[in-house]
Amino acid sequence: MKEHYGDIKVTQLSGFVVQCEIDRPPNNFFDLTLIRDMADCFDDLDKDLNCRAIVLCANGKHFCAGANFSTPDQTAEGDVLAAESADQRNPIYQEAVRLFGNKKPVVAAVQGAAVGGGLGVAMMADFRVVCENTRFTANFVKLGFTPGFGLTHTLPRAIGVQKSHLMFYTGRRLNGETALEWGAADIYTTAENVRDRAIELAREIAENAPLALISLREQLRAGLQEAVQKATDIEGREQFWLTRTEDHSEGLNAVSERRTGNFKGS
Repeated sequence: MKEHYGDIKVTQLSGFVVQCEIDRPPNNFFDLTLIRDMADCFDDLDKDLNCRAIVLCANGKHFCAGANFSTPDQTAEGDVLAAESADQRNPIYQEAVRLFGNKKPVVAAVQGAAVGGGLGVAMMADFRVVCENTRFTANFVKLGFTPGFGLTHTLPRAIGVQKSHLMFYTGRRLNGETALEWGAADIYTTAENVRDRAIELAREIAENAPLALISLREQLRAGLQEAVQKATDIEGREQFWLTRTEDHSEGLNAVSERRTGNFKGS
C-alpha cells in the first residue's frame, strides 16, 4: 500500500481500516489533482485485502473548504472549472464519478467547513461524523453559479428534496447539530473526537464479512455512479456559462468582502 497519493496521506489502521487524510492544511482546498489522487487511492484500496473500510479525514482547520477562489484574478485555483466548452465534461467531475464507483465503505470525519465541492466530497461518503464546529455549505448561488460535484443528486438523496432546495436556494450554512437532525450526518461528537468516532464506526463495519459488505454496498448504491454522471453533466454545462457572467464576478467579490452580492442578472 502506498503511503501518499499526492496530498492524500494513507495509513493502515488496525481492524482492516485504512485512513485517507487530505493533507493541505488549514483549508484543504480541492482541485483536479486532489480529486484525481483520491480516486486513484480508492481504486487501489478496492484491490487491497487489508482494507475493508475507509476513513476519509483532513489535517487542518477545515475538512475541505471547496475551491480556492482567492487568487489574484479570482479564478478557481487548480483546474476546478477546466472544461473548454459547455459540451465538454468537466475533468474534475469525471474524477468525482470515479469516486462514486469505488467498492469499499467510506466514513468521513468532518471538522470545520465542508463548502461547495468540499460538501460534495463529504456527501460522496457512506457516513459522516460531525462536531460542534462542522458547517455544511452549498453556497454556489452566492458566487453567482450553481452546484457541482453531483450535489444536485446526492444531497436530496440524503436529506430530502425540500431541505436540499432550502440549502441550494439560500446558500445558508448547516451546523453539525442540524446536519445530524436533517440526516446529512450520522454521528455528532466533539471536535477532539470526530476522527476517533469515524474510525470506531469504520472498524464496526470492517469486522463483518468483506464480500458481503461489497455486495451490500453495490446493492444499496445501485445506479448511483450513473446518476452522478448524469447530474455532473448538467452541473458542468450550467457552471460553464454561469461562471462567465458578471454576476459570478460580483459574487466572488461579495464573498471575499463578506457582504451581500449586488447582482444584476447579467
